[in-house]
Order: sequence, then structure tokens, then C-alpha cells
Amino acid sequence: MVSFTYYVPTKVFFGTDAESHIGSFLKSKGFHKVLLHYGSGSIKKNGLYDKVTAELQQAGIAYVELPGVEPNPKIGLVRCGVELCRKEGVDFLLGVGGGSVSDSCKAIALGLALDIDPWEAVVKNICPEKPFPMGLVLTIAAAGSEMSNSCVITDDEHNLKRGCNHDGNRPLVAFMNPENTLTVPKYQTAAGTVDIMMHTMERYFNMSENMELTDGISEALIKTVMKHSKILKEHPDCYESRAEVMWASSLSHNDLTGCGTDGGDWACHQLEHEIGGMFDVAHGAGLAAVWGSWARYVYKARPERFAKFARNIFNIQETDDEKAAVAGIEAMENYYRSVGMPTSLCELGIHATEEQIKEMADKCSFYGKRTVGVMKKIGAPEAAEIYRMANDKSIPLYSR
Repeated sequence: MVSFTYYVPTKVFFGTDAESHIGSFLKSKGFHKVLLHYGSGSIKKNGLYDKVTAELQQAGIAYVELPGVEPNPKIGLVRCGVELCRKEGVDFLLGVGGGSVSDSCKAIALGLALDIDPWEAVVKNICPEKPFPMGLVLTIAAAGSEMSNSCVITDDEHNLKRGCNHDGNRPLVAFMNPENTLTVPKYQTAAGTVDIMMHTMERYFNMSENMELTDGISEALIKTVMKHSKILKEHPDCYESRAEVMWASSLSHNDLTGCGTDGGDWACHQLEHEIGGMFDVAHGAGLAAVWGSWARYVYKARPERFAKFARNIFNIQETDDEKAAVAGIEAMENYYRSVGMPTSLCELGIHATEEQIKEMADKCSFYGKRTVGVMKKIGAPEAAEIYRMANDKSIPLYSR
């Protein structure tokens, strides 16, 4: 195993009464003015906005609002948020939404804490000595941003999607009520469950010796999410399944499933960032679309690891590691299809040109300045080949 430091400073309020702690918590910490940051306004339709603002008002905490967060959150709105917070004297950021709102909040916090352009803070991975405080009221289980150290932002002017990872991105508090996810559409629910599992799978597929306990936690988490994602496909209002998936999203991306490893591969996320940056697709769906092609490209670097995944997740009995590995990859793709997720770019509705493939590969490699992944080092030529593999599949498009 690899030595590790495990740091998770986020306080979590979980359950049907989670929002009732917002006012008292913020007041106890001495905050006076909040930026309320959210998306398209659905929280006003479902009543969550009224709950959150009532909590702030009862605690005597002033607030200003910044709506408009989109999927694959944009740097332009982040810059507006930084300017608004400085103008209004905001001392706490409260995001109400999912991973996109969370990432937008985190980028605003970086701009405020570092007093530099937030895009520079993200692309240079600069961690502030004193992070600007923020919290989240979660409305979708997917990104795990409520406890993670990651932030991903899109520069839509240049079709770039970039992320940074450091402890300055970890929220101070998260308010997690599974009831707030009951109305999430099926497609977004399925895409979210893919993202949850991928955060653990990226860590699981590595080149280090692994702890039995960490592997066991990882495998249990993946199987739990698979089980409840299938339940939610048929019964989207099942509170118990929503709760299981919501808590899994947090545990999958707070570094728990990477303890004792080399940190994992993460090539799929980097490959998907360029798909999302160019085509603006749901992140989880993009991950599903590229995962099988990535897996087939790298599995021979460590077939025994893929074989263990196949046997422990899908109960595949094949004794030959390479054959078991391939069977596990096929089983994973079959699972994606069973919940309505794509396993190729064309299933995602994308038919990338060779020029677009080369552009994505160049951007993924930072124009030849880096490689991604640990199972195989993937530069621009390798990334292009994986994109071509994902682009060439001709499985019919599944209904959203």
C-alpha cells in the first residue's frame, strides 16, 4: 500500500431535516452576508428556495443572489460572482444545486481568496492559504463536490474545460436531503450514478499495491450504486434508494476509496473533459461513452486488476485474467445500457470528425505538455486513438 493523508473537513447534515440547520450553523460561525448561488430557478418551483431563504431570514443573515449556473459551469458567471461578492461584502457562499453549482461556487471562492482571475486559479491549480468559506445544499447526487477537493470550470469561448484539485476546494458544510433529489429526471439520475461510480473506479484502476479494506469499500459502493440506480429507473420516487445514492456520491469522491493507492488513473475524466468542453454533454454520460474504449485500450497493462473487478462486481467465473477482464468490460457496458447510458460517442449523439478528434486529443495533452493516466501514459496520439474507438462504435442510440 501507499502511505496517505486523509483530510475531510466538511460537516454534513444528512436527512429530511437537513435544511433546518442552515441558519443556526451559519449564525454559529459568525457569517453575516451570503451569496445564494443556483441554477435555472427550479429550486423556486419545488419550494427549496423558500426553505433556504426562510432559514437565512430567521437567523438574521442577509443574502444576495446569483442564479444562472449551467451544466459545465462557465467562467463568465464565475467572474460575475467574484465581482458581486466584493461589491456586496459577502462573507459566505451557499450553493443550492448539484455539481455544476458546486464547481461554480468553488471557483468564485478561489477568485475571492486569491484575489486573482478565477480561471488562472483553476488552470494553475493554486491553493489559497485561507480558503473562502462555502457550503452546499445538494439537489442531485452525482459529482460528490460537497466533500471533494476538485473544481471543474469551462471556458466556453475557447471550448476548454479545466479542473484543479486541492484542499482549498473542500466546502465547510453540506446540507444533504435526499428528498430534494426525488424529482431529478431519469437521464440526469442515471448520468449522476455513472459519475459516482467513476470517481471510485478511477481510483480502483491503478498500478499500486492496494489495501484489502479500500478495495472492499470500493466494490461495495459500486455494487450499491448499481443496485439502486436500477431501482430508481423504475421507481424514481424511492427515498431509500435516493438516500443510498446520495451518500455514495459523497463517499466516492472524498478520497475514501483511494486510501492506500497511488491515486488512480483518472484518464477517463480527462478524456471526457474535452468531450464536454467541445460538445457540452452531461458529464456522467460522457464518461460512460468513453470508458469502454479506454478500458480496452489499457487493460493489458494490468489484466489482473480488471479481472478482480469483473469477478467481484459481476461475479464472473472466468479463471483466465485477460478473458475475465474483457468479460468485465462488456458487463460494465451492458450495465450502462441497462440504465439508459451511452457506451460510445455516437450513442451520445456525437459523430466527431477527425479534425475534432485531433483537437480534443491535443487539448487533453495540453498540446503535448502532459500525459494522463497511470495504467498507460496517454498523450495526444493515444487519446486520439481512444476517441476514435469510442467514435467508431455503431450501437443504436438509446432513449433518454
